[in-house]
Amino acid sequence: MAEEEEDEIGGLASMDSTESRWVFQDEDDSEIEDDYDEDDDASQRTANTADALDSEDEDDNAEQRLIRTGPRIDSFDVEALEVPGAARNEYELQDFSMGRRISLAFQTLGVVFGDVGTSPLYTFSVMFNKAPINGTEDVIGALSLVLYTLILIPLVKYVLVVLWANDDGEGGTFALYSLICRHAKVSLLPNQLPSDARISSFRLKVPSAELERSLKIKERLENSQALKKLLLMLVLAGTSMVIADGVITPAMSGEVRMISVAFLVILFSVQKFGTSKVGLAVGPALFIWFCSLAGFGIYNLVKYDNSVLTAFNPVHIYYFFKRNSTKAWYCLGGCLLCATGSEAMFADLCYFSVRSVQLTFVFLVLPCLLLGYLGQAAYLMENPGLAAEQAFFSSIPSGAFWPVFLIANVAALIASRAMTTATFSCIKQSTALGCFPRLKIIHTSRKFMGQIYIPVINWFLLAVCLVFVCCITSINEIGNAYGIAELGIMMMTTILVTIVMLLIWQINIVIVLSFLVFFLGLELTFFSSVLWSVADGSWIILVFAVIMFLIMYIWNYGSKLKYETEVKQKLSMDLMRELGSDLGTIRAPGIGLLYNELVKGIPAIFGHFLTTLPAIHSMIIFVCIKYVPVPVVPQSERFLFRRVCPKGYHIFRCIARYGYKDVRKENHQTFEQLLIESLEKFIRREAQERSLESDGDGDTDSEDLSGSRVLIAPNGSVYSLGVPLLSEFRDTSKPILEASTSEEMRPVLPPADPAMSDTEHSLERELSFIRKAKESGVVYLLGHGDIRARKDSWFIKKLVINYFYAFLRKNCRRGIANLSVPHSNLMQVGMTYMV
Repeated sequence: MAEEEEDEIGGLASMDSTESRWVFQDEDDSEIEDDYDEDDDASQRTANTADALDSEDEDDNAEQRLIRTGPRIDSFDVEALEVPGAARNEYELQDFSMGRRISLAFQTLGVVFGDVGTSPLYTFSVMFNKAPINGTEDVIGALSLVLYTLILIPLVKYVLVVLWANDDGEGGTFALYSLICRHAKVSLLPNQLPSDARISSFRLKVPSAELERSLKIKERLENSQALKKLLLMLVLAGTSMVIADGVITPAMSGEVRMISVAFLVILFSVQKFGTSKVGLAVGPALFIWFCSLAGFGIYNLVKYDNSVLTAFNPVHIYYFFKRNSTKAWYCLGGCLLCATGSEAMFADLCYFSVRSVQLTFVFLVLPCLLLGYLGQAAYLMENPGLAAEQAFFSSIPSGAFWPVFLIANVAALIASRAMTTATFSCIKQSTALGCFPRLKIIHTSRKFMGQIYIPVINWFLLAVCLVFVCCITSINEIGNAYGIAELGIMMMTTILVTIVMLLIWQINIVIVLSFLVFFLGLELTFFSSVLWSVADGSWIILVFAVIMFLIMYIWNYGSKLKYETEVKQKLSMDLMRELGSDLGTIRAPGIGLLYNELVKGIPAIFGHFLTTLPAIHSMIIFVCIKYVPVPVVPQSERFLFRRVCPKGYHIFRCIARYGYKDVRKENHQTFEQLLIESLEKFIRREAQERSLESDGDGDTDSEDLSGSRVLIAPNGSVYSLGVPLLSEFRDTSKPILEASTSEEMRPVLPPADPAMSDTEHSLERELSFIRKAKESGVVYLLGHGDIRARKDSWFIKKLVINYFYAFLRKNCRRGIANLSVPHSNLMQVGMTYMV
């Protein structure tokens, strides 16, 4: 997506035209939300600017008519208006030297293409185990099937289509889900805010049939709870298959005697050194492997039978099925093995750029694979009896057997890590989007944020891999299980990319349906073949995938219930007003950072603090660590602030936003410094907004500034100046209550300057108060909220919430582990919610 530039004009940022959007004219204004939405009167709400734009063009068919609106403004957007846009993939932003490009290519070989590169070791063996050769025509027919599977799935589907559906350089099922969530409110966790859309730029679409269809699909997805759940289940199913693939890949390599338990232990032990180091170390070995495939392929074509080149005529596939009928259908599962690792190209995209993956596959990997399969087929034309055994090693000249055997061992070892790195990436994405328990994630590169290592998952995959290697002995069983995992991912990817085409790309419906029908139909055909043989032992991979699916679904379900319960039990603003600015207790010097998950409202845990503690800090900031559906949130837009109560209370809300690719590296001192600086900036902009209001309308009474005034930017976008968070400034004649009983906390102000306005005096007083509170110290108030099912709940709900979810929550990584705060600065209070 092209990056758009924004220039600041006055106190507001002039948003580029790409920040505008086309909406239905009667779009509901409920999207504009703030902390006063349930408690304050209508004069404190944001004005509707969309109607002001096109009120003269009203007609009866307003529902279907599209109008251009400026960006919606809520009180969080005061400082968000100057957002420059999210960063793109680091690899895309750098101009690499030739040596760096070669190094990157070797890393790509070592990480992404090991799986698909070692498929010639077993593809023909599995195929002809299920459909024995009855003549040379069968060899050409099977070869034709392999060639076109390679061309259609890895090349056409993934390289030419799916790789372009990346989320700013991130790939995988959850990256697709994040991309969809960013353009439609389909997340089941109800913590979305209008200001989230400011993080990334949106391309303005010219009104067309495709755009109207996209908006209808968006509306249908957002209004249907069933469709939201179905979409999430598709994503979770695809991710569970990715994890299952990461388990079965080493078992597949081990079955051809290229890997052993010792090799597996070594493989998973070196994962901690990082993708770049490991990929660069093993990249040359994969390069030698691919060159060997091509070399021996050409040798066999010249020595044996080059008539196999006729396999590029797809009619031989028809003859193959006509002669072998049911057996040919059985061997489809073996044929799919030639395309294993295709999903790794997409899921491992966070480690490399789209262009590097595409070029490496098209100009090196694919030609070598095609030559390798052609060479094996040429050998089998004269030696058909060896097909059901080790077709690959039989086709190697005797003089080169042992060197190739060694290289194949190394290549198979490397291949088994391709889906392991993809598993790390998918689990990190799912964790950030609330679909997997929090785990310790180690970033192995200081330069590239996408390169990660998850110790718990690494050793868990090793343990399950060892079980598979030791328990499954038949090449057909492992090949079948491999096919189930691969096809599960492929089908989910096809469906999600189709939604991206309709909702985001907005391309012609004929092209979208052609993609869906062709590739989903092809994958369902392959899937029917592998499912037919699921009773032979490959069912174990389905059981493993179901277990992973349940873990993710239960975690998401429990997190959603917990959040919804916290929203229902949040404190009312009326109660806060009754308590007054001293909150019914003593306001002690210092700043209290109360961590909670709510993006709006006063959390119930705060009431628990008030009732259990004799004093509360003179300044309270509700801090919400929120992951938004984008890869990266720039540091300049990390914090968004809002006042929660009138000014004298000194209570703020801060949303610290992170993308699912972001690294939370800040120690607590750095975090505090960034937070206070952002708070001061927010207060200054708040005062600037008030100045804009007062300077622009000298003849208007201050009570009339209730949201009717707007600012029109040069590009035609309309911004409301009646921002709710300025409401407490409207009556400047009232004294401002200092929320502290300590004299030392009262700011010592310089003598009043007659030239300074009331607004400037108020600003300096508040900034001084913040600095004094910061000097007194910062304490982290952590509220641990647990949930239990009510006694009248269904048995299944009690089982899921009280045992399964409670177990996951107890054993996941606690929030305190990410803060790196001394225990002397921590205060924890627990609450249990009945759901």
